[in-house]
Amino acid sequence: MASRSRVRVRYAETDQMGVAYHANYLVWMEVARVEFCRSAGLNYRDMEETDGIVLAVIEATCRYIHPARFDDEVEIETTVASANSRMVHFSYEMRRLTDNRTLARGETRHLFLNLATTTPARLPERYKPMFGLLP
Repeated sequence: MASRSRVRVRYAETDQMGVAYHANYLVWMEVARVEFCRSAGLNYRDMEETDGIVLAVIEATCRYIHPARFDDEVEIETTVASANSRMVHFSYEMRRLTDNRTLARGETRHLFLNLATTTPARLPERYKPMFGLLP
């Protein structure tokens, strides 16, 4: 399953060179990841509040290919690269909409944690299909 999210580069997100500051790509990946979960039928807030489960980022990478600039509209395609009952690995591709140029590719890896104890947790059965896992 893939989802697509869009962000528009704000002036405050650019640096002295006039390009999107590198850390903003990680923020955009988070926006896209939350939208991915929502489009899969998973309300991330409900998982936190009802089940006490959070997705802790344990690794994040981003490969910058072409710069995004102020007012560019960027589409982020998000997919689950792999998952199991304790971890999920997301992949992202960011493209400028005006020319469909790939701007960056990234990945994040997450560990399911019990919010109260901050110890590793198993993903509840009802969420498994949302990450491409069989219940």
